[in-house]
Amino acid sequence: MSNPQRRKTPTVRVGSVSLGSRHHVVIQSMTDTPTSDTTATFSQTRALINCGTEMVRWTVSSEKDARAVPKMIRKLQKEGYTTPIIGDFHYIGHRLLKDHPDMAKSLSKYRINPGNVGTRQYHDKNFAAFIGIAQKYDKPVRIGVNSGSLDQDLLKALLARNAKKKRPTDVRKILVQAAVESALRSAEMAHKLGLKNNRIVLSVKMSGVQECLAAYTELSQRTDCVLHLGLTEAGSGLEGITSSVAALAVLLKKGVGDTIRVSLTPRPGDPRTQEVEVCQNLLQTLELRSFTPRVISCPGCGRTMSRAYQALAEDVKNFIRKKTKKWNQAYPGVESLTVAVMGCVVNGPGESRHADIGISLPGASEKESAVVYADGQLFKKLKGQNLKKDFLYILERYIEGRWG
Repeated sequence: MSNPQRRKTPTVRVGSVSLGSRHHVVIQSMTDTPTSDTTATFSQTRALINCGTEMVRWTVSSEKDARAVPKMIRKLQKEGYTTPIIGDFHYIGHRLLKDHPDMAKSLSKYRINPGNVGTRQYHDKNFAAFIGIAQKYDKPVRIGVNSGSLDQDLLKALLARNAKKKRPTDVRKILVQAAVESALRSAEMAHKLGLKNNRIVLSVKMSGVQECLAAYTELSQRTDCVLHLGLTEAGSGLEGITSSVAALAVLLKKGVGDTIRVSLTPRPGDPRTQEVEVCQNLLQTLELRSFTPRVISCPGCGRTMSRAYQALAEDVKNFIRKKTKKWNQAYPGVESLTVAVMGCVVNGPGESRHADIGISLPGASEKESAVVYADGQLFKKLKGQNLKKDFLYILERYIEGRWG
């Protein structure tokens, strides 16, 4: 793994998970069900955990939500799930935590948005009450600033100051400045109230990629707190994935970020788990972590038997996807495996040799045959209509032999 030099941070313990520079980048996700709908929330939480998320966040915005939280956490624990559950609070979080001690105790971490804790004199009072409860139950707190709900008093002051300049700064830069200042001021306030850096996580989520990069870069230079990375309101589908990856990849390669979430708007029919899979693919592509064997395949061209090689590549992916959980348990280290499925004789042999194991089809004008390479050496030549079956058999035997 080619890990970049991570900025040094303290370790923040969140239930069974550790965040910080001495630990790997942690994936988290959030349910989009009403938390008081315990059936839907429990089902989605379980699906996210089974997909590989390492922390799950629930919205807690009402008395009903607060009452549901400890019941669902007990049920999760009864089924053997130890994944930390985070409470996401807005407006009345300090009151809900105070009125529902069972919920406050059962959650592994709290999230507070300094932009909607309260205005003027109520802001500091409510913030202090929230931090006091976190200290009482020894819970870490994420101070999560969001560009869509910035502290309006702070933002107005910065905009007013900017308007007096001879050459006013672009408004987008003021938004970045407001987000960073809000996070730092809130962290400083938490310090004065007695909360240590090893109990604080900061985030400055922006909806634009450039603003996101600017905000997190500046924040990382001005604090050693653990940072939660995310692009907020990223959108759905390819657009949301591309925007999130563009922002997070740059920061992670700079060594910025200790836990990440890809916030996607699910399209009708899309599973919530897609955002977890994007995080896994991102971290694995950057060689920061490994989750499942990787399949590389060529894009295809006029030289390839398009249907044959495309179908083989997809079949190999599906085979690996079905086997991954079993393989990870039986063969530790198998997640680092690279499999190549190539379509013709131009780049196929070379790419197959570079992978741990690979198959190279002959191209559009050849008969049904293929060459298999393992550990950089020619392993076997396959012919006939059972190419897929034969290769999958060889693949499984290779894994048994190497990691068994």
